[in-house]
Amino acid sequence: MSLRNKRTIYTMCISPVMTYASPVFVHARPDILYDLQIVQNNFCRRAADAPWYVKNSVLHRDLELPTISKFKKDASEHFFDIANSHPNPLLVSAVSYEPPPPQHFCRRPWNVLIDPPDDLTAEVEKLIEVNKMAIE
Repeated sequence: MSLRNKRTIYTMCISPVMTYASPVFVHARPDILYDLQIVQNNFCRRAADAPWYVKNSVLHRDLELPTISKFKKDASEHFFDIANSHPNPLLVSAVSYEPPPPQHFCRRPWNVLIDPPDDLTAEVEKLIEVNKMAIE
């Protein structure tokens, strides 16, 4: 099976199951999200038939797959954009608030948008930028 077909199977079948309701579960324990990231990394490695020494960030860049944390951040951003322009005033009021500071013990959904990216996501984004600069 080609790499393109394997990626399509992942994006159409596996990814929706892993990221179901990600805007809601955005504040799950970090170790649970890390476990999801391990599953995604294992899929990338098997789909590309990559040896053990290839970095996960390189696999994500080559397969053009976002990391779990990047996906949940993008999904939350999309959710808040839709909710802010919704005609229901109760929904708009539920998402229009000032998030507490990141170190505050009470985390709200807006905190996800201001959280810094995890190490893998930062490395993948850096590799993508380097590729864009090399192409130009």
